[in-house]
Amino acid sequence: MVHELREKGAHLKATEQPVDTSSAAGKAFLDMLGVFAEFETNLRRERQMEGIAAAKKKGVYKGRPRSIDPTKVKALMDTGLGAPVVAKKLGIGRASVYRTLKQADRTVAREV
Repeated sequence: MVHELREKGAHLKATEQPVDTSSAAGKAFLDMLGVFAEFETNLRRERQMEGIAAAKKKGVYKGRPRSIDPTKVKALMDTGLGAPVVAKKLGIGRASVYRTLKQADRTVAREV
C-alpha cells in the first residue's frame, strides 16, 4: 500500500507515530517498522516449526483427524453411483470423493 502511495506521489503522515514519508527520516522510520514486522513474523514461524517438530518427535502432532470415511465412499462408488451423487449423500465436495479414493488406492498399494 505504501509503495502504491509513493508511485502516485502521495505521502503518508501518521498522527500517533513519528512517520511522515515526505521526509527522509520518516521514510526510514517506516521502512524500519516494516523490517521489524517481517523479522517478528519470521521468528514466530521459526518457533512454530520448532514446536511442531518437537510435538511430532513426541508423537503428539498428527494433524486433524479424518472426517471422511473412505470405506463409505468406496462402498457407495461400488454400487455404481457417480462422484457427485456420493458427495451429495455424504455432505462433502466432489473433489473430496476423488481425493479419498486416490488415498485409499495408495494405501492398498502400500499394503500389497
